[in-house]
Amino acid sequence: MNFWNPKTLKSLVLPGGIFLLAASVVFRGAFGPIPSAAVVFSFYAVFAAGILLAWRFHSSRILFALSTIFLGHRALEFFSSGRIASTGSGRIALEAVAFLLPANFVVFSVFRERGLVFPAVLPRLALLFFESVFVAIICRPEETIAPGFLHPRFLGHLSGTPLPTLAVLAFVAAFGILLVRFLLYRQPTESGLLWALVAAFLSFQAGAVGPAATAYAATAGLILISSIIENSYLLAYHDELTTLPARRAFNDALFHLEEPYAVAVVDIDHFKKFNDTYGHETGDQVLRMVAGKLAGVTGGGRAYRVGGEEFSILFPGKTAKDAMPHLELLRSVIEVSTFRVRAGQERRRAPEARRQSSGQAVQTPDSRGSDFRNPDFRGHDRRSTERRTHARRATAPRRTTRTARPSDEAPSAEISVTVSIGVAEPRARIRAVEDVIQAADQALYRAKQSGRNRVEFASVARVAKLKRNIA
Repeated sequence: MNFWNPKTLKSLVLPGGIFLLAASVVFRGAFGPIPSAAVVFSFYAVFAAGILLAWRFHSSRILFALSTIFLGHRALEFFSSGRIASTGSGRIALEAVAFLLPANFVVFSVFRERGLVFPAVLPRLALLFFESVFVAIICRPEETIAPGFLHPRFLGHLSGTPLPTLAVLAFVAAFGILLVRFLLYRQPTESGLLWALVAAFLSFQAGAVGPAATAYAATAGLILISSIIENSYLLAYHDELTTLPARRAFNDALFHLEEPYAVAVVDIDHFKKFNDTYGHETGDQVLRMVAGKLAGVTGGGRAYRVGGEEFSILFPGKTAKDAMPHLELLRSVIEVSTFRVRAGQERRRAPEARRQSSGQAVQTPDSRGSDFRNPDFRGHDRRSTERRTHARRATAPRRTTRTARPSDEAPSAEISVTVSIGVAEPRARIRAVEDVIQAADQALYRAKQSGRNRVEFASVARVAKLKRNIA
């Protein structure tokens, strides 16, 4: 796996790294001093807006990360009276908060996102409550030093930082864990938590209290807000199952197409058969496997999941003839790719066979749902769906009525899939992009009729016939 490709670096740096860099330049006086009142106002405004957005978008991890930074900074301000001393309540609060904050970030990052339902947030609320009580107890006025485990003597003291060594190690460990999680999942939330942790560390380095420290804490909150926005964009424009750009992104890309270009429509052969035989979990594995191959299409193409088992590929600046070798390569790569179905996965062949043998009707939902359909292309979607339904009925293998027994199924099976592809380009008689898509869809229909696992090109004669039918 190539962790450090340009796309990964871009998603890591933007926008959190840029926000933090800009904040560092401003806070170092590049544009003059910032009034303390403005810093305090920004701090409260950022965290109020952040908590509201996190609640509105049901982002529990960001909500509790914001709460951790806010409560930690307020605890430091309260117990230090505006200045961190070498002993006393202020120093104790610094050592405790500096250790608990990165630990909380790690805990909240590994929690599964389940929204803001009470059973899901209760453990995190309890964690923040007990930590607040713990800090309040150890920071009583009569206490002069923190508990020994917060500053063990065998670790010594690091020069160049006001933090105890244990807190520095906690920040380093949390940074490493969050970086690994980002490389594994590539999600805006992971990137936001990572850069917010760096901003929080800079806040402690700036003295933990005071205008500079408050400004860095506000920057951490701003980074977490940006991760909410980035995550919302990702959900709106990318398919969650396959991680490919979704139909909305496809429709936006169509508006920016300029000739020459080619459009390819890709459909998984007999996809419904996989769902009926192995269950929807295996069907999802098939979709993810095919999507992974489509994402690596050569020739400058970009793949989109436009619904169900159907995908589209755009080749800006390429003719259909230019795109054909890359599509043939893609088809062959998918054909030779296999994966093993794990033992114990859901099987549906036997129940279906029993219903068929008993004369009961078998009802299966259409996997090509219309949730992501653009109203501008409803006619195209309806016609293409009818054509595909006819092709499936004409070419799908007849199902047996023999009832499958558990012994008929192997404990695990290695399966492979194929795809059929139709490709088209603008022609003299067809210029509108929706007509080009219909021509590619017609080519896909011919690929299905010709035996599947093929790439078909929309010829001039076929395009002219399609134009007459449209007229």
